[in-house]
Amino acid sequence: MHKKILFLFILTAISISSYAQLKSGPMVGYADYREVMLWVQTDKAAKVKINYWEQGKISTKKATDEIMTTKENAYVAKLLADDAYPGKVYDYELIINGKLVKRPYPLQFKTQTLWQFRTDPPNFKFAFGSCTYVSEPEFDRPGNSYGGNYEIFESIADKKPDFMIWTGDNAYYREVDYGTKGGMNKRMTHTRSLPEMQRLLGSASNYAILDDHDYGPNNTDRSFGLKRSSLEVFKNFWANPSYIFENEGVTGSFEWADVQFFLLDDFWWKAPTEVAHKNDRGDYLGEKQLQWLIDALSFSKAPFKIIVVGGQIINPIRAFENMSMFDKERDKLMNAIQQAKIQGVLFISGDRHHSVIHKMERPGTYPLYDFTISPLTSGPSKPLNEEINSPSMVPGTLVTERNFALAEVSGPRLNRVLKLSVHNSKGEQLWIKEFNAKDLK
Repeated sequence: MHKKILFLFILTAISISSYAQLKSGPMVGYADYREVMLWVQTDKAAKVKINYWEQGKISTKKATDEIMTTKENAYVAKLLADDAYPGKVYDYELIINGKLVKRPYPLQFKTQTLWQFRTDPPNFKFAFGSCTYVSEPEFDRPGNSYGGNYEIFESIADKKPDFMIWTGDNAYYREVDYGTKGGMNKRMTHTRSLPEMQRLLGSASNYAILDDHDYGPNNTDRSFGLKRSSLEVFKNFWANPSYIFENEGVTGSFEWADVQFFLLDDFWWKAPTEVAHKNDRGDYLGEKQLQWLIDALSFSKAPFKIIVVGGQIINPIRAFENMSMFDKERDKLMNAIQQAKIQGVLFISGDRHHSVIHKMERPGTYPLYDFTISPLTSGPSKPLNEEINSPSMVPGTLVTERNFALAEVSGPRLNRVLKLSVHNSKGEQLWIKEFNAKDLK
């Protein structure tokens, strides 16, 4: 009798599980030479795997391990395609509970090209932007919708970037969200499920950092009580290749071709602004993260060393979450870059709900640039008057509508060029600038 009951229970569980549906994704995470991480979320417990094959060679189909999604991790599966070959484009398909789940757009990923000691580094392009607000009227503040122009993600996908860097505020925790891990999971799930986002997620690699709104409350700091839960949620919903500090922040790094990216966390170690100024405890990146960054920059041989951080670094105006609010730590970073003669440093930031380039002139060496790109779908805003009049603001680069950036890296190994363009939500180009690695020495 007991065996019969157990058998019926198993049959019922299998029957219920078979109705599981795709909630969001698939998303392509990090891509290296011989493996790519893929991310999927279902709406309930389900067995998930992905089949993949070199484009045009479906007979070579391979499969990831099959993973069971669970409520504990928001029904997320991370699936490693670890039988790939360098420099190839792969098509893939999603299998949930043994059934093919079709998507209305092509699913593909690419591995990085093995070029070292063989050829010039390959050309590539990547998109980036910050501040993704997806409206949910039931939990939004009263008034006009704060999110909009979601078609921007379709416009990014149309540009066919090799990868996308999400530079913070990739979701906006509301008051009902950041008090519990479950609330954070619900908000991340709601944002990640946006239909217009899916094609971009499924066809380009995706890397991310966080800022205050996908860390905790607005303009919070290292004292946030649920920071470890927030970190767990971030790691669950993104598929970065590494985290430098175990259980501390989202700091990491990756290389694409000959360019190195340094992904920073500007909230895990950040002191309350008032404390920083009153008691001379000016942690922004924090001593541990800052020392790692200086060491990693010194070791890197990349012609472009791109530092990705949520808040502005170069902007001298002491406002909002700019690093200039923590000027002693900012000076330490700038002095270290200059004293070590580190070449090719560029900054990418977000947060400010407008886009602009800030430039820092440095006597005797090359200038530093900070590419602030914001917002993707949040409400745009203008800079402060003192910022508009600041000599650090590069003329012709201010954008006060929803937008994204596209960076194209090209040229032979000893003459690499980065071409940066900014586009509105329809994909129309607003401006373009060019930066030569030879000029950043």
